[in-house]
Amino acid sequence: MSDKNSILEQLRGGLIASAQAYPGEPMRDPRTMDQVAQACVAGGAVGIRAQGLADLALINQHVEVPVIGLWKDGHDGVFITPTLTHAVAVAATGSQVVALDGTRRPRPDGLSLAQTVQGLREARPEVLIMADCGSADDARAAQDAGVDILGTTLAGYTGERPKTVGPDLELVDEIQAFARLPLVVEGRIHTPAQAAQAMERGAFAVVVGTAITHPTTITSWFAEAVKAGAPA
Repeated sequence: MSDKNSILEQLRGGLIASAQAYPGEPMRDPRTMDQVAQACVAGGAVGIRAQGLADLALINQHVEVPVIGLWKDGHDGVFITPTLTHAVAVAATGSQVVALDGTRRPRPDGLSLAQTVQGLREARPEVLIMADCGSADDARAAQDAGVDILGTTLAGYTGERPKTVGPDLELVDEIQAFARLPLVVEGRIHTPAQAAQAMERGAFAVVVGTAITHPTTITSWFAEAVKAGAPA
């Protein structure tokens, strides 16, 4: 079994915890995210998804599970590992999987997704490549571009599909109908029941971020519920 197949087998059928914080937040510190990642592994996560070169370098030193690395640069359009340069830098942190924008939108460096994949293969042939897609058409194009893993990460964020309240299970069904690659379901999975639903629809693995690793958002859910339930 190749190293790449071994990594996929470690992720198959499991929970991948996304340990990320937004700029300006108290937890936006590589040491904090490293500790959060370790805590998630202790709870049963079979993989970690994280962003930023400093975060990834630390996390890769301290967890024994595969790390899906990315580099967010910007806020609009293509900003998840947006260029080949970003992708090569993420691979250099020791991350076994590099996640990048897998949409059909123009990329900042002018390369196509297929050219980015080819360039990353040449520079770092040992890494797996995950395409963060926003639609079934994205997933088809990403599969044709030669990626290793498909993800529903950007469903509801690119304008091609409505933003569903929970995970976009309809999209999962659409992609499963033609996918030859592992499909990782990610995006707005806020409960264990939703995670189980994704697996029942044929997901290879599930990524959960906010509901596990973002206390600001989780606290706001409870704060709003308490306020709504309080006597007038």
